[in-house]
Amino acid sequence: MKNRLIIVMSIWLLSNFTIAQDIFIAPNGNDKADGSINAPLKSINKALQIVNGLKDRGESNHTIYFRKGRYSVDNTIILDKHFSNLTLRAYADEEVVFTGGVSIPVSQLQKVTLPETAFVSKRNAYKIDLKSLGIINYGHIRNVGFARPFGPSWGEIFINGRPLHLSRWPNNDMVPMGKVLDQGAVPRNDDFTKRGGVFKYDSDRISSWANPSEIWLSGYFKWGYADDAVRIDKIDAENKTITTAHPTLYGFDSGAHFRRWYAFNVLEELDEDGEFYIDAKKGVLYFISSEKEIESIQFSMLEDPFVQLENVSNVTIEGIDFEYSRGMGIAMSNTENVVIKDCSFSNLGSLGITVGKGIEPFPDYRHEGIGIAKSGIVGSLQQHLYANTTFNREGGKNNRIINCEFYQLGAGGVSLGGGNRETLEPGNNSIENSVFHDLNRIEKSYRPAVHLTGVGNKIIHCEIYNTPSMAVLMHGNNHLLEYNYIHDVVLDADDQGAFYYGRDPSERGTVIRYNYFENIPDRFSTCAIYNDDGACGLIVDSNVFYKAGKWNVLLGGGSDNIYTNNIFMETQYGIHVDNRLQNWSKAILDKGGIVEKRLEAVNFQNPPYSNQYPELATYWPNDGIPKGNLVDSNIFYKIDKLLDGKKEWLEFKKSNWETNEDPGFKNYGSKSFSLKENSVLLKKIPSLKKIPFNKIGRYATSDIER
Repeated sequence: MKNRLIIVMSIWLLSNFTIAQDIFIAPNGNDKADGSINAPLKSINKALQIVNGLKDRGESNHTIYFRKGRYSVDNTIILDKHFSNLTLRAYADEEVVFTGGVSIPVSQLQKVTLPETAFVSKRNAYKIDLKSLGIINYGHIRNVGFARPFGPSWGEIFINGRPLHLSRWPNNDMVPMGKVLDQGAVPRNDDFTKRGGVFKYDSDRISSWANPSEIWLSGYFKWGYADDAVRIDKIDAENKTITTAHPTLYGFDSGAHFRRWYAFNVLEELDEDGEFYIDAKKGVLYFISSEKEIESIQFSMLEDPFVQLENVSNVTIEGIDFEYSRGMGIAMSNTENVVIKDCSFSNLGSLGITVGKGIEPFPDYRHEGIGIAKSGIVGSLQQHLYANTTFNREGGKNNRIINCEFYQLGAGGVSLGGGNRETLEPGNNSIENSVFHDLNRIEKSYRPAVHLTGVGNKIIHCEIYNTPSMAVLMHGNNHLLEYNYIHDVVLDADDQGAFYYGRDPSERGTVIRYNYFENIPDRFSTCAIYNDDGACGLIVDSNVFYKAGKWNVLLGGGSDNIYTNNIFMETQYGIHVDNRLQNWSKAILDKGGIVEKRLEAVNFQNPPYSNQYPELATYWPNDGIPKGNLVDSNIFYKIDKLLDGKKEWLEFKKSNWETNEDPGFKNYGSKSFSLKENSVLLKKIPSLKKIPFNKIGRYATSDIER
């Protein structure tokens, strides 16, 4: 009996023991080797074949180690259900780079000295014969901007790791829209005739451009939150008019200070450091660089994700840098317990990571619509979500992005889905201790550092800065945004906020706490937190706002928004509140209108919504007057105007404190905004809680830039 027990226990232990095997890859490896540390493989495809074979034998929990070096990725690495319990990581913190571009030898550089082109300047001008190097795919310049689908960029050149941009005019500014003679088709009004607009210009310089049909315009042609890029059809030098080849969503207009544009892909304007131009017919790339020594030249090629994970669990990608592609870094859908850790995403043409499915690009240019879900893309996701607010992106659950850096990207940072809006089941996906900066090289507005969708996802201990528009675009319910440092965002757009959501009163329960908002420009209508067009149910507690927009907070007609224990400092307006649902935005409350459709989509008067948000069940009848907004126990320091709006549209408690005297900060001059233990406000406002200011932002980590 004793021997039998030993045999049974041995079988049980073997059946539950997960056998792990490490596989090594190196740039100088050999796919005929055994994959050991001393005989590494060369390609990840070979390593994955070995892993697949081991799993067929019942073995699991494998690690693929990458030795120091650069790995060219020509096609997407697919990790499907066969590759659960797998780790891809750099070996011993060695520098490992996945590149989606072609490295061009510096020896291929030629100085431009002869008058062979129409450059304004030949100084520091170089050329590369791409065609002679076998590079013939230069990509295509396409319409990019508000309500346009996400997609790959055109081919770009990177000098010493720095992205260059297509030659443009003006070099560093934009010009005001001239008088509009024809606004063109207006797709927002269901005019899909594709008629371009016609408008006047002033500068004689424009009249000299030789190939107008190759030139594109980028700008804010109607509203300051909606950028677009359209090709020129023709330039009438006699009448000084530009006719565009495409319409823009809202039509062309002039007058407002945010209506402005610049031209790009203009050969004649190749005149400044950092610009490039490709003569596609000749296959020659021209650029200007003031670098004293050019050490590396990269040209982006890969248009699809580097890595696509689908229907997998327990996968870790660690310590890998993703660089020089036209597309995105990593795409995930239906994943569980996937960890992206200590990675960087830079010099990509699109965004860094998407968690959840996207939508195939719409065939027509439209503000909203119903599309086809697809893994590995973002596409027309935002337009689909506008029309189908409960769309389940299948973002999986318990996925984490930890200690990563996202910078010099073409179209935002991360699109984070997960959770089910119909059942309010949380995704519990998170971005932690990561930094986003210098984003939106190509696509500007509504390409946030993080697009947060679904239910119950998190952004914690992150830093976001140097973005032209919003830091976080929020959709969904019960998210958590805490301990984030948000500064120098919304640098270029009008009518936007650092954190933004709106037009769906069923999107509730999100908590914003312990965040620090700083240095948001106020030349346009900007704010730190934007509750737009009837947005409801946001909980904003214990945040610090310093010079954060024209308004720190904008409450645009919504209800049940709670602002408590925050510190507002040095801005024109502390809080704006209005009753827009009674006037210019009242149409969204119409019978069969957008609000009714969105409430019915979640069955708002029944569980789980009626249980979690009982106040939502009585949303109708609605007279458009904001209700249930609370502003309590906040500090307003050196605010020009405390409240922009009527107090009857919110409950403004006496416990709020307005002052122009230092209320007892540890060191206001050095921006140490914690309150001293002996602060008079802690005595005068018993409900006031100390904000853990020193814990805001990223916590100590290893150097992810390596």
